[in-house]
Amino acid sequence: MSTVRTRFAPSPTGYLHIGGARTALFNYLYARHHDGVFVLRVEDTDRERSTQASIDAILDALRWLELDWAEGPFFQSEYLSVHREHVERMVAAGSAYRCFCTAAELDAKRDAARLANRNPVYDRTCRERTDAPANQPFTVRFKAPVDGTTVVPDLIKGHVEFRNADLDDLILLRSDGTPTYNLSAVIDDALMRISHIIRGEDHLSNTPKQIQLYRALGFAEPQFAHIPLILGTDRARLSKRHGATSVTAYRDMGYLPDGLVNYLARLGWSHGDQEIFTRAELIEKFTLDTVGTAAGVYNPEKAEWVNASHLKALSLPALAQAVRPYIAAQGLALPARESDLEALVGLLRERAGTLVEMVHAGRFFLADAIELDAAAAEKHLTAKVFEPLRELHERLGKLTAWSEESIHATFLEITTTFDLKLGKIAQPVRVALTGGSASPGIFEVLALLGRERSLPRLDAALQWIEAHAERTEPT
Repeated sequence: MSTVRTRFAPSPTGYLHIGGARTALFNYLYARHHDGVFVLRVEDTDRERSTQASIDAILDALRWLELDWAEGPFFQSEYLSVHREHVERMVAAGSAYRCFCTAAELDAKRDAARLANRNPVYDRTCRERTDAPANQPFTVRFKAPVDGTTVVPDLIKGHVEFRNADLDDLILLRSDGTPTYNLSAVIDDALMRISHIIRGEDHLSNTPKQIQLYRALGFAEPQFAHIPLILGTDRARLSKRHGATSVTAYRDMGYLPDGLVNYLARLGWSHGDQEIFTRAELIEKFTLDTVGTAAGVYNPEKAEWVNASHLKALSLPALAQAVRPYIAAQGLALPARESDLEALVGLLRERAGTLVEMVHAGRFFLADAIELDAAAAEKHLTAKVFEPLRELHERLGKLTAWSEESIHATFLEITTTFDLKLGKIAQPVRVALTGGSASPGIFEVLALLGRERSLPRLDAALQWIEAHAERTEPT
């Protein structure tokens, strides 16, 4: 078997959205599965819309996803002269021709075709024209076959047949001498020896035209695989209204690269009932024969669940390293000791779906001061818990060893002394220490915060109760 060579060829006219990222991922996985080569080519020939900022954003997103390309990035704009040379050969060989029809004439032809309920393809006025008007702009068109059919042998959709009469004599060179997408893509894919073209099914209509170009140019045809589109839960094509569609937005939300890669892989591909995959497992198991033909449905809750699974699977040192930039982004201070940061993320990862959620949940430890949530304080810091809370504060202050075990034992003493259920004292303490009513286990929180930070917060909660007791416990 010859070397498998796949490519991802984004157009730099915006950010890398998750549909494009999934296309890149499938090409990457297929190449890696077959010990092949994954090529990155930037199709930047749209001079008006292509920007350096978009190129930088796409490369940044691919690097963050760790979709390492073996060759590239190549830039299509650097090969325009090669594309033009091939067109000149096609004209000389009679497989392409110059078209002198003006834009106004072409618009009129299309309008007439629509009125007559005909497919608005070019009527081939200049196809057999032998004269060449002096100083008149022209395009160069492909002399496409008009009879029979062109079959696309698709690795996912099977054989898809197109009537040649319905296809156009597509433009190869614009009047300014720049090549069009279909021509450039075919030449670049052929010269880069791309063996498999894996792309979205919205490109399927281009494929019979490209197959005809491969044959006219004398190039070997690659294999095609058109993957289904990604839809929102309302079955409409995915857009911003369905949630984040930019890869970098997921990075900013605190997704792990492997979490998003795992989720994107499962949008249209499956391996039995398995949901969570390491990157190595994806490379090992990915094949095109288990890519479905139905559209993948984007589900933000499922994406977060997959990411949460990857958060839980990370080692504590790796998770601590991953969360660092998100702590800094919130203007919070990193713990002085790495062991404290590892202990914190160890407490938080069972409840967090993203790194941003983890930082938010860890503010009680990362910030010097906390702000009490008004609703939580009103509900849990009441006059009824004042005495148990004061006694707990006193007994904790006398502990010789500050540990989960000794703290747990002290809580049990308080519940016995005041005939309370554990939750009746644990929740007020949770509000006092974290500001809210949700956190990891309260004994673990106290142990992690330490005596020096816990006791002042309990004292502040007692003062809050004194200041608000009349309002919280009306007589």
